[in-house]
Amino acid sequence: MTYPFFAYIARMRYIGRWGLMRNTEPENIQEHSHMVAVLAHALAVIRRDRFGGTVDPGRVTAAALYHDASEILTGDLPTPVKYANEKIQAAYKAIEDDAAQRLVEMLPQEMQASFSAVLHEEDPEVLALVKAADKLSAHLKCLEELKAGNQEFGSAAEQTRQALEDYRMPELDYFLTHFLPAFSCTLDQLQAFETGQG
Repeated sequence: MTYPFFAYIARMRYIGRWGLMRNTEPENIQEHSHMVAVLAHALAVIRRDRFGGTVDPGRVTAAALYHDASEILTGDLPTPVKYANEKIQAAYKAIEDDAAQRLVEMLPQEMQASFSAVLHEEDPEVLALVKAADKLSAHLKCLEELKAGNQEFGSAAEQTRQALEDYRMPELDYFLTHFLPAFSCTLDQLQAFETGQG
Protein backbone atom coordinates (compact mmCIF):
# COMPACT_ATOMS: atom_id res chain seq x y z
CA MET A 1 0.00 0.00 0.00
CA THR A 2 1.19 3.53 -0.80
CA TYR A 3 0.86 6.31 1.79
CA PRO A 4 0.82 9.95 0.59
CA PHE A 5 1.75 11.74 3.85
CA PHE A 6 5.35 12.66 3.00
CA ALA A 7 4.51 13.46 -0.62
CA TYR A 8 2.04 16.01 0.72
CA ILE A 9 4.65 17.37 3.17
CA ALA A 10 7.03 17.87 0.22
CA ARG A 11 4.37 20.06 -1.41
CA MET A 12 4.61 22.65 1.37
CA ARG A 13 6.94 24.53 -0.95
CA TYR A 14 3.99 25.30 -3.25
CA ILE A 15 1.97 27.15 -0.59
CA GLY A 16 2.90 30.84 -0.60
CA ARG A 17 2.78 33.12 2.42
CA TRP A 18 2.02 36.85 2.72
CA GLY A 19 -0.69 36.59 0.06
CA LEU A 20 -1.97 40.14 0.59
CA MET A 21 1.48 41.75 0.47
CA ARG A 22 3.88 42.59 -2.36
CA ASN A 23 7.03 40.56 -1.71
CA THR A 24 10.51 41.25 -3.06
CA GLU A 25 11.37 37.67 -2.07
CA PRO A 26 8.47 35.17 -2.08
CA GLU A 27 8.25 32.85 0.93
CA ASN A 28 6.52 29.48 1.08
CA ILE A 29 5.41 27.50 4.11
CA GLN A 30 8.22 24.98 3.74
CA GLU A 31 10.85 27.72 4.06
CA HIS A 32 8.87 29.36 6.83
CA SER A 33 8.44 26.11 8.77
CA HIS A 34 12.15 25.38 8.60
CA MET A 35 12.98 28.82 10.00
CA VAL A 36 10.33 28.50 12.72
CA ALA A 37 11.83 25.13 13.69
CA VAL A 38 15.33 26.65 13.90
CA LEU A 39 14.06 29.57 16.00
CA ALA A 40 11.85 27.40 18.23
CA HIS A 41 14.78 25.09 18.91
CA ALA A 42 16.92 28.11 19.80
CA LEU A 43 14.29 29.50 22.17
CA ALA A 44 13.88 26.10 23.84
CA VAL A 45 17.64 25.71 24.28
CA ILE A 46 17.90 29.25 25.70
CA ARG A 47 15.04 28.50 28.10
CA ARG A 48 16.67 25.24 29.22
CA ASP A 49 20.36 26.21 29.26
CA ARG A 50 20.21 29.89 30.22
CA PHE A 51 17.10 30.10 32.37
CA GLY A 52 16.92 26.61 33.91
CA GLY A 53 13.82 25.36 32.10
CA THR A 54 13.05 21.72 31.53
CA VAL A 55 11.41 21.84 28.09
CA ASP A 56 12.58 19.29 25.50
CA PRO A 57 14.07 21.23 22.54
CA GLY A 58 13.53 18.21 20.25
CA ARG A 59 9.82 18.15 20.96
CA VAL A 60 9.57 21.90 20.39
CA THR A 61 11.48 21.58 17.11
CA ALA A 62 9.22 18.82 15.80
CA ALA A 63 6.08 20.77 16.67
CA ALA A 64 7.50 23.84 14.93
CA LEU A 65 8.54 21.91 11.83
CA TYR A 66 4.97 20.68 11.32
CA HIS A 67 3.09 23.71 12.74
CA ASP A 68 1.78 24.78 9.33
CA ALA A 69 1.48 21.32 7.75
CA SER A 70 -2.32 21.54 7.66
CA GLU A 71 -1.97 24.39 5.15
CA ILE A 72 -0.99 21.81 2.53
CA LEU A 73 -4.71 21.00 2.44
CA THR A 74 -6.18 24.38 3.41
CA GLY A 75 -3.82 26.89 1.84
CA ASP A 76 -2.48 29.87 3.76
CA LEU A 77 -5.14 32.27 4.99
CA PRO A 78 -3.69 35.78 5.47
CA THR A 79 -3.45 36.89 9.11
CA PRO A 80 -5.85 39.86 8.75
CA VAL A 81 -8.52 37.47 7.47
CA LYS A 82 -7.75 34.57 9.83
CA TYR A 83 -7.90 36.78 12.93
CA ALA A 84 -10.59 39.23 11.77
CA ASN A 85 -12.89 38.09 14.59
CA GLU A 86 -13.29 35.23 17.04
CA LYS A 87 -15.89 33.44 14.93
CA ILE A 88 -13.63 33.28 11.87
CA GLN A 89 -10.65 32.32 14.04
CA ALA A 90 -12.56 29.44 15.69
CA ALA A 91 -13.92 28.21 12.37
CA TYR A 92 -10.50 28.25 10.76
CA LYS A 93 -8.96 26.47 13.76
CA ALA A 94 -11.52 23.68 13.27
CA ILE A 95 -10.60 23.49 9.58
CA GLU A 96 -6.88 23.29 10.47
CA ASP A 97 -7.52 20.55 13.04
CA ASP A 98 -9.54 18.57 10.49
CA ALA A 99 -6.77 18.96 7.88
CA ALA A 100 -4.13 17.84 10.39
CA GLN A 101 -6.19 14.74 11.18
CA ARG A 102 -6.55 13.99 7.47
CA LEU A 103 -2.75 14.12 7.17
CA VAL A 104 -2.32 11.76 10.13
CA GLU A 105 -4.66 9.28 8.44
CA MET A 106 -2.35 9.26 5.39
CA LEU A 107 0.20 7.29 7.43
CA PRO A 108 0.42 3.59 8.30
CA GLN A 109 -1.58 2.81 11.42
CA GLU A 110 1.51 2.12 13.52
CA MET A 111 2.91 5.63 12.80
CA GLN A 112 -0.28 7.60 13.33
CA ALA A 113 -0.03 8.08 17.08
CA SER A 114 3.50 9.50 16.85
CA PHE A 115 2.60 11.99 14.14
CA SER A 116 -0.73 12.85 15.71
CA ALA A 117 1.14 13.93 18.84
CA VAL A 118 3.24 16.30 16.70
CA LEU A 119 0.45 17.63 14.47
CA HIS A 120 -1.93 18.04 17.42
CA GLU A 121 0.61 19.26 20.00
CA GLU A 122 -1.17 20.15 23.26
CA ASP A 123 1.60 21.03 25.72
CA PRO A 124 1.13 24.76 26.52
CA GLU A 125 4.85 25.34 27.02
CA VAL A 126 5.73 23.79 23.67
CA LEU A 127 2.93 25.69 21.93
CA ALA A 128 4.03 29.00 23.47
CA LEU A 129 7.59 28.56 22.21
CA VAL A 130 6.40 27.59 18.72
CA LYS A 131 4.04 30.57 18.62
CA ALA A 132 6.84 32.92 19.67
CA ALA A 133 9.16 31.42 17.04
CA ASP A 134 6.42 31.78 14.42
CA LYS A 135 6.01 35.47 15.24
CA LEU A 136 9.80 35.92 15.31
CA SER A 137 10.07 34.36 11.86
CA ALA A 138 7.39 36.74 10.59
CA HIS A 139 9.30 39.67 12.08
CA LEU A 140 12.52 38.55 10.39
CA LYS A 141 10.68 38.33 7.06
CA CYS A 142 9.48 41.91 7.59
CA LEU A 143 13.02 43.09 8.34
CA GLU A 144 14.34 41.34 5.21
CA GLU A 145 11.71 43.02 3.06
CA LEU A 146 12.45 46.43 4.57
CA LYS A 147 16.18 45.87 4.04
CA ALA A 148 15.39 45.24 0.36
CA GLY A 149 13.57 48.58 0.21
CA ASN A 150 10.02 47.20 0.34
CA GLN A 151 8.07 49.61 2.55
CA GLU A 152 4.98 47.38 2.20
CA PHE A 153 6.23 45.56 5.32
CA GLY A 154 6.78 48.65 7.52
CA SER A 155 3.60 48.38 9.53
CA ALA A 156 3.89 44.59 9.82
CA ALA A 157 7.44 44.98 11.15
CA GLU A 158 6.22 47.32 13.89
CA GLN A 159 3.28 45.07 14.77
CA THR A 160 5.35 41.89 14.92
CA ARG A 161 8.05 43.58 17.03
CA GLN A 162 5.43 44.82 19.49
CA ALA A 163 3.88 41.35 19.65
CA LEU A 164 7.30 39.84 20.42
CA GLU A 165 7.86 42.32 23.24
CA ASP A 166 4.36 41.66 24.59
CA TYR A 167 5.14 37.95 25.03
CA ARG A 168 7.42 38.85 27.96
CA MET A 169 9.43 35.64 27.54
CA PRO A 170 13.02 35.78 28.89
CA GLU A 171 14.35 33.48 26.17
CA LEU A 172 12.73 35.61 23.47
CA ASP A 173 14.07 38.82 24.99
CA TYR A 174 17.51 37.19 25.11
CA PHE A 175 17.27 36.29 21.42
CA LEU A 176 16.12 39.80 20.49
CA THR A 177 19.04 41.34 22.38
CA HIS A 178 21.84 38.97 21.38
CA PHE A 179 20.89 37.47 18.00
CA LEU A 180 18.42 39.76 16.21
CA PRO A 181 20.91 42.61 15.50
CA ALA A 182 23.01 40.33 13.28
CA PHE A 183 20.07 39.89 10.89
CA SER A 184 20.52 43.49 9.72
CA CYS A 185 24.17 42.90 8.78
CA THR A 186 25.60 42.42 5.33
CA LEU A 187 27.60 39.27 4.58
CA ASP A 188 30.84 41.25 4.97
CA GLN A 189 29.71 42.50 8.37
CA LEU A 190 28.80 38.96 9.48
CA GLN A 191 32.22 37.71 8.37
CA ALA A 192 33.85 40.51 10.36
CA PHE A 193 32.14 39.15 13.49
CA GLU A 194 33.60 35.71 12.68
CA THR A 195 37.13 37.09 12.52
CA GLY A 196 36.68 39.25 15.61
CA GLN A 197 36.78 42.51 13.67
CA GLY A 198 33.07 43.31 14.12
